[in-house]
Amino acid sequence: MSLQSMTGFARADGRVPGPPGRAWIWELKSVNGRGLELRFRLPSGLEAVEAEARGLAQQKLGRGNVTLNLNFLDDAAAAPSYRLNEALLDQLIALSGKLATRGVGAPSLDGLLAVRGVVEPVAEAADAEAQARLEKALSASFAEAIDKLATARAAEGAKLAALLASLLDEIESLVAKAAETEAARPDGLRRRLQQQMEELLGLNPPVAPERLAQELAMQVTRLDVREELDRLRAHIQAARALLSGKEAKSAGRKLDFLAQEFNREANTLCSKAFDPALTRIGLDLKLVIDRLREQAQNVE
Repeated sequence: MSLQSMTGFARADGRVPGPPGRAWIWELKSVNGRGLELRFRLPSGLEAVEAEARGLAQQKLGRGNVTLNLNFLDDAAAAPSYRLNEALLDQLIALSGKLATRGVGAPSLDGLLAVRGVVEPVAEAADAEAQARLEKALSASFAEAIDKLATARAAEGAKLAALLASLLDEIESLVAKAAETEAARPDGLRRRLQQQMEELLGLNPPVAPERLAQELAMQVTRLDVREELDRLRAHIQAARALLSGKEAKSAGRKLDFLAQEFNREANTLCSKAFDPALTRIGLDLKLVIDRLREQAQNVE
């Protein structure tokens, strides 16, 4: 299973012959999200289509904020019939007559007709067979659109995988350079500790032997960065396994977690560094890791 992005766009059109003929376009847009959020925008009366489309989208997509629009291109539903609510109009006329006795001017016809509920649209009852045919065609074209969206997200995922792989290569190269610095080599650490020991021994009064041993043990723990380098190498291997598709499920969340762990080790590396070269490498690592985390947030 290849890496999937959460960003993508797709559209699919459809038509049923008339009369009355209907034509439409599905437009699907997906962006980053912590979970899967589906926002359907459909005309009223298509609840069954939305329910079926929602189930299919949940099967195809794992994460992302997805907007799913259905736009009809014809005007079959744009010119509804209207009816006059005579009971409400009579009430308003009677009320306006009472107001006239109190010196209030009579309302105009336009004003009465503009009152909400006086003039109401009347939806014509759709033929059951024609409605079923329309809903079936809408569902079929939505299935086409959601497949296109999944394909677009997969194509974007392939680009992401290549970019993330190049960033991991940079991290691996920086880790290799860090391992070559004086701070990461046993002989370099030994020289550093010897220097500190000489400074401690030269104190007046001299440091007690047991206190000196404690101090040296603390310094070894504080200065040795080999464990951090080992963990960074392990994180690189884990990230590459995710990019290979072997653990594609929830890959985005796992990559985001690994990016946090990368950053933690880079911070520790900088804090332990007594070699300026290692400090520079640690800062470069943090920059690359930040880019890695930013791109990982696009992965499903």
